Amino acid sequence: MSSHPTATHEQWLAARIELLQAEKELTRRSDEIDRRRQALPWVRIEKEYHFQTEDSAASLADLFGGRSQLLVYHFMFGPDFSAGCPSCSAIADGFDGSVVHLMNHDVAFYAVSRAPIEKLTAYKRRMGWSFPWASSADSDFNYDFNASFSEEQMSGAVHYNFADRDMSWVATALDGAPAQLGASAGVDVETFLREAPGMSAFAIQDGAIHHTYSTYARGLDGLWGMYQWLDRAPLGRNETGAWWRHHDRYHPATG
Repeated sequence: MSSHPTATHEQWLAARIELLQAEKELTRRSDEIDRRRQALPWVRIEKEYHFQTEDSAASLADLFGGRSQLLVYHFMFGPDFSAGCPSCSAIADGFDGSVVHLMNHDVAFYAVSRAPIEKLTAYKRRMGWSFPWASSADSDFNYDFNASFSEEQMSGAVHYNFADRDMSWVATALDGAPAQLGASAGVDVETFLREAPGMSAFAIQDGAIHHTYSTYARGLDGLWGMYQWLDRAPLGRNETGAWWRHHDRYHPATG
């Protein structure tokens, strides 16, 4: 651990109280952003989307399971992947504990990926998860919500996180993390980058389904449980590159 300033308890307490005021302001600002998020206008979905769940074929309406709201996590698991993206997997490690509460608060939840349901089910079993997961292999769903891209799109600019982006630089950026993560998912970096993380929210009103919200990239930070803990650890995120792994791929000595 690197050298860090030390202080008496009284000095620490004074600094902590000063920080508390900034934390309270951040909380108030976050509450205001939540209100603005919920005030966004809704867009009616006219297109039919088809999914395959572990139980049967399903429409987007079916994923609601009788509830009025639906949250979807766009999980990076393409048809050629042999395992899920390690980053999405780390986020998904926190889903199971929340889903039961969401479902009892009129909110349905599904992870959605383009891989066939057989692959998703096998990987879900490997990871010990129980949350609902659906395949959009026979649907434009991931493409329409900017979480998957065709080979043709990848040769130019793709629309991701509400902007047109040239993805060619990403393959060698971020300390080589995309190639490393792709290898963990069993694919080359170009194939890996055809999938992207995100989440989308939907509502049913008067029998019609509406898209209410989507977020991508760093917008998902709040859903990544381990980072909420690390941000409160003495050294924070303290990272270079992609240090995380599938939870069953860490060395036994470290968990």
